[in-house]
Amino acid sequence: MDWLYRISLISGPLPVILTVLGVLGGVWLLGSSVRWYYRRAVPIAGLIALVIMIAVWITVEKVIVPFPDPIEMSIYVWIGIGIYALLLLGPRIKAGGTVAKAALSVVATLLVIVTAATQINLVFAAYPTVGIAFGHDDFDRISLSEVPGPTDPVVTGDPTDTVWKAPEGMPIRGRVTTLPVPGTISGFSARDAQVYLPPSYFTNPRPLLPVLVLMAGQPGKPEDWLQGGKLTATMDAFARDHEGLAPVVVIADGTGSQMANPLCTDSSQGKVGTYLAKDLPAAVANAFQIDTNPRAWAIGGLSYGGTCSLQMATNYPDVYPTFLDLSGQLEPSLGDRQRTVDEIFGGDEAAFVKVNPMDLLATRKFPNSGGVFVVGTDDNEFKPGQQKVYEAAKAAGMDARYLELPGGHSFSVWSAGVEQELTWISQRMGLIS
Repeated sequence: MDWLYRISLISGPLPVILTVLGVLGGVWLLGSSVRWYYRRAVPIAGLIALVIMIAVWITVEKVIVPFPDPIEMSIYVWIGIGIYALLLLGPRIKAGGTVAKAALSVVATLLVIVTAATQINLVFAAYPTVGIAFGHDDFDRISLSEVPGPTDPVVTGDPTDTVWKAPEGMPIRGRVTTLPVPGTISGFSARDAQVYLPPSYFTNPRPLLPVLVLMAGQPGKPEDWLQGGKLTATMDAFARDHEGLAPVVVIADGTGSQMANPLCTDSSQGKVGTYLAKDLPAAVANAFQIDTNPRAWAIGGLSYGGTCSLQMATNYPDVYPTFLDLSGQLEPSLGDRQRTVDEIFGGDEAAFVKVNPMDLLATRKFPNSGGVFVVGTDDNEFKPGQQKVYEAAKAAGMDARYLELPGGHSFSVWSAGVEQELTWISQRMGLIS
């Protein structure tokens, strides 16, 4: 079954085949010659689907605004097409008149819905393969209790690769485990972190490895980096090129739940800043044998997580002197500044300014900090903001880099961003020369 699990859902023939089948399904649903069906059922169902689609768009984008990032209109269109197919199913079965045609109508409806889901997935690239779409892990997972304990001695050097040689018997792939990270100091209730341990972690003696903290977007969960982000493949490839060396990657929860948006700061919505700056490093250092020197720590994330990484780098530069901002916002936001100030900071504009990265970059210098700003060439919503923040970071004395990659606001950009900048990050953290 491995060959099936590896089939791509975002490139190659399968998305094309599914789209063609969806079009054929749509033709069947629209193609009945029964007069009442094409004169009444087809236009009425289309009108209802359009009304529902518009209502969903208004609710999400103008009323509730649950996400700081606007959703592409194409997503709503494909949702509307899926609803249209469902609305046509009953009338099409009635118009068909036979069991065979009824079965064909059900299949046609499913094909249209699958095509809509495929097109939505192409926008976000959240499920790159069939295996990931069906929850099949393409990496080795172990329990926390199975992770080997500390070794004595450890291999240290500056950089580490100058004193390290991979021993015989070292695993060829890293492993993933789950780490509960309680909000001991912050009181923040977070979902469990996912931790990637590179091959060299499973040696004795082991090298003292740096830590890269990654965060998902909003909505999102830590597992997103293992699924759409294909993180283990990226890290394993890096380790193969560096004698098994790679950062320990901690995929942390920066929101508390799938839909929450506490804006990665200490507020009435939760002390996320304190959680990431104090609780998380303490829990990681307690669970794993890693380099605790702040120089060896970096933080990054996508979209909300990218914004959060810059917030941590500017508010806690001594904890996270290196960061990776993947398609982050110009500033933390619930949609607009006034709503953000009102709901997160109790209407206190000064409290917002005190922690806002752009304001901090304009008033402070960060000579020991460095980071990368990555954005898709087609991400017109976020690219202008990324360019402005990059310029502000340079002006504040940071060792800043800016990278545009083909694509939009999706994992095709974020995964490539991690892959391309991992060498630079690892050099800053003292892992490789």
